[in-house]
Amino acid sequence: MLYGYARVSSVDQDLAIQTQALTAAGCDIVRSEKVSGTSTKGREELKLLLTFLREGDCLVVTRIDRLARSVCDLALIVRDLEAKSVTLRATEQPIDTGSPAGRAFLQMLGVFSEFETAIRRERQMEGIASAKKKGVYKGRKKTIKPEEVQALKAEGLGITEIANQLKISRQSVYRAIS
Repeated sequence: MLYGYARVSSVDQDLAIQTQALTAAGCDIVRSEKVSGTSTKGREELKLLLTFLREGDCLVVTRIDRLARSVCDLALIVRDLEAKSVTLRATEQPIDTGSPAGRAFLQMLGVFSEFETAIRRERQMEGIASAKKKGVYKGRKKTIKPEEVQALKAEGLGITEIANQLKISRQSVYRAIS
Protein backbone atom coordinates (compact mmCIF):
# COMPACT_ATOMS: atom_id res chain seq x y z
CA MET A 1 0.00 0.00 0.00
CA LEU A 2 1.24 3.53 -0.80
CA TYR A 3 1.02 6.20 1.89
CA GLY A 4 1.75 9.85 1.15
CA TYR A 5 3.12 12.50 3.46
CA ALA A 6 2.90 16.22 2.65
CA ARG A 7 4.32 19.04 4.78
CA VAL A 8 4.74 22.79 4.57
CA SER A 9 6.45 24.95 7.17
CA SER A 10 3.83 27.59 7.89
CA VAL A 11 0.07 27.92 8.05
CA ASP A 12 -0.08 30.40 5.16
CA GLN A 13 1.52 27.91 2.73
CA ASP A 14 -0.58 25.59 0.58
CA LEU A 15 -0.43 21.78 0.64
CA ALA A 16 -2.52 21.31 -2.51
CA ILE A 17 0.34 20.78 -4.98
CA GLN A 18 1.96 18.13 -2.79
CA THR A 19 -1.28 16.29 -2.04
CA GLN A 20 -2.22 16.28 -5.73
CA ALA A 21 1.20 14.89 -6.68
CA LEU A 22 0.95 12.17 -4.02
CA THR A 23 -2.54 11.20 -5.11
CA ALA A 24 -1.37 11.11 -8.76
CA ALA A 25 1.52 8.84 -7.66
CA GLY A 26 -1.08 6.32 -6.46
CA CYS A 27 -1.09 6.98 -2.73
CA ASP A 28 -4.10 5.39 -1.08
CA ILE A 29 -3.83 7.62 2.01
CA VAL A 30 -2.20 11.07 2.21
CA ARG A 31 -1.44 12.65 5.58
CA SER A 32 -0.41 16.30 5.72
CA GLU A 33 0.55 18.97 8.22
CA LYS A 34 1.73 22.55 8.47
CA VAL A 35 4.75 22.50 10.77
CA SER A 36 8.50 23.14 10.52
CA GLY A 37 10.60 20.28 9.22
CA THR A 38 13.74 21.20 11.15
CA SER A 39 12.76 18.69 13.82
CA THR A 40 10.41 15.75 14.17
CA LYS A 41 8.99 17.25 17.37
CA GLY A 42 5.38 18.36 17.03
CA ARG A 43 4.86 16.50 13.76
CA GLU A 44 1.89 14.44 14.88
CA GLU A 45 0.72 13.43 11.39
CA LEU A 46 4.15 12.02 10.58
CA LYS A 47 4.25 10.11 13.88
CA LEU A 48 0.78 8.70 13.21
CA LEU A 49 1.71 7.69 9.69
CA LEU A 50 4.90 5.97 10.83
CA THR A 51 2.97 3.94 13.41
CA PHE A 52 0.60 2.33 10.95
CA LEU A 53 3.04 1.56 8.12
CA ARG A 54 3.46 -2.22 7.72
CA GLU A 55 5.83 -4.57 5.92
CA GLY A 56 5.63 -4.12 2.15
CA ASP A 57 4.14 -0.61 2.39
CA CYS A 58 5.76 2.41 0.77
CA LEU A 59 5.97 5.94 2.16
CA VAL A 60 5.89 8.53 -0.62
CA VAL A 61 6.89 12.20 -0.37
CA THR A 62 7.27 14.78 -3.12
CA ARG A 63 10.78 15.76 -2.01
CA ILE A 64 12.97 14.47 0.77
CA ASP A 65 13.04 17.85 2.55
CA ARG A 66 9.30 17.45 3.17
CA LEU A 67 10.19 14.48 5.39
CA ALA A 68 13.27 15.81 7.22
CA ARG A 69 15.65 18.75 7.17
CA SER A 70 18.42 17.13 9.19
CA VAL A 71 20.55 14.13 8.35
CA CYS A 72 19.99 12.75 11.85
CA ASP A 73 16.17 12.91 11.62
CA LEU A 74 16.23 11.50 8.10
CA ALA A 75 18.48 8.62 9.16
CA LEU A 76 16.23 7.80 12.12
CA ILE A 77 13.09 7.81 9.96
CA VAL A 78 14.72 5.68 7.26
CA ARG A 79 16.06 3.26 9.90
CA ASP A 80 12.55 2.89 11.36
CA LEU A 81 11.13 2.30 7.88
CA GLU A 82 13.78 -0.29 7.06
CA ALA A 83 13.13 -2.10 10.36
CA LYS A 84 9.50 -2.47 9.27
CA SER A 85 10.50 -3.44 5.69
CA VAL A 86 8.84 -0.27 4.39
CA THR A 87 10.34 1.56 1.42
CA LEU A 88 10.58 5.31 0.87
CA ARG A 89 10.06 7.05 -2.49
CA ALA A 90 10.08 10.66 -3.65
CA THR A 91 8.05 11.78 -6.65
CA GLU A 92 10.34 14.66 -7.67
CA GLN A 93 13.70 13.02 -6.90
CA PRO A 94 15.20 9.66 -7.90
CA ILE A 95 14.81 8.21 -4.43
CA ASP A 96 13.61 4.68 -3.79
CA THR A 97 15.09 2.93 -0.76
CA GLY A 98 14.23 -0.36 -2.41
CA SER A 99 17.50 -0.02 -4.37
CA PRO A 100 21.12 0.65 -3.31
CA ALA A 101 21.37 3.65 -5.69
CA GLY A 102 18.18 5.11 -4.27
CA ARG A 103 19.49 4.77 -0.70
CA ALA A 104 22.80 6.46 -1.64
CA PHE A 105 21.01 9.34 -3.35
CA LEU A 106 18.75 9.72 -0.32
CA GLN A 107 21.74 10.10 1.98
CA MET A 108 23.36 12.69 -0.31
CA LEU A 109 20.17 14.76 -0.48
CA GLY A 110 19.84 14.59 3.31
CA VAL A 111 23.31 16.11 3.69
CA PHE A 112 22.47 18.92 1.24
CA SER A 113 19.13 19.59 2.93
CA GLU A 114 20.82 20.01 6.32
CA PHE A 115 23.50 22.22 4.75
CA GLU A 116 20.82 24.43 3.18
CA THR A 117 19.09 24.83 6.56
CA ALA A 118 22.37 25.79 8.25
CA ILE A 119 23.23 28.34 5.54
CA ARG A 120 19.75 29.89 5.74
CA ARG A 121 20.04 30.19 9.55
CA GLU A 122 23.49 31.77 9.19
CA ARG A 123 22.19 34.34 6.65
CA GLN A 124 19.28 35.13 8.94
CA MET A 125 21.60 35.74 11.89
CA GLU A 126 23.84 37.98 9.72
CA GLY A 127 20.78 39.97 8.66
CA ILE A 128 19.64 40.42 12.26
CA ALA A 129 23.14 41.52 13.34
CA SER A 130 23.27 44.05 10.49
CA ALA A 131 19.82 45.39 11.36
CA LYS A 132 20.82 45.74 15.01
CA LYS A 133 23.91 47.77 14.03
CA LYS A 134 21.71 50.11 11.98
CA GLY A 135 19.25 50.39 14.85
CA VAL A 136 16.46 48.93 12.74
CA TYR A 137 16.02 45.67 14.62
CA LYS A 138 14.69 46.18 18.10
CA GLY A 139 13.30 42.73 18.80
CA ARG A 140 9.75 41.90 19.76
CA LYS A 141 7.58 44.74 21.01
CA LYS A 142 7.04 44.78 24.75
CA THR A 143 3.65 43.52 25.84
CA ILE A 144 4.09 44.07 29.56
CA LYS A 145 4.04 47.52 31.13
CA PRO A 146 6.53 47.45 34.04
CA GLU A 147 4.85 50.46 35.68
CA GLU A 148 1.54 48.54 35.78
CA VAL A 149 3.25 45.56 37.43
CA GLN A 150 5.02 47.83 39.94
CA ALA A 151 1.75 49.65 40.75
CA LEU A 152 0.04 46.35 41.55
CA LYS A 153 3.03 45.31 43.67
CA ALA A 154 2.82 48.63 45.52
CA GLU A 155 -0.85 47.89 46.24
CA GLY A 156 0.34 44.81 48.11
CA LEU A 157 -0.50 42.10 45.57
CA GLY A 158 1.72 39.03 45.46
CA ILE A 159 3.63 37.79 42.42
CA THR A 160 1.08 35.08 41.55
CA GLU A 161 -1.85 37.47 41.96
CA ILE A 162 -0.21 40.02 39.66
CA ALA A 163 0.59 37.33 37.09
CA ASN A 164 -2.99 36.04 37.14
CA GLN A 165 -4.54 39.51 36.95
CA LEU A 166 -2.35 40.61 34.00
CA LYS A 167 -2.39 37.15 32.39
CA ILE A 168 1.39 36.93 32.27
CA SER A 169 3.92 34.51 33.70
CA ARG A 170 5.37 34.84 37.18
CA GLN A 171 8.83 35.17 35.58
CA SER A 172 7.58 38.21 33.62
CA VAL A 173 6.39 39.77 36.88
CA TYR A 174 9.81 39.23 38.48
CA ARG A 175 11.54 40.79 35.43
CA ALA A 176 9.23 43.84 35.52
CA ILE A 177 9.86 44.38 39.22
CA SER A 178 13.66 44.14 39.05
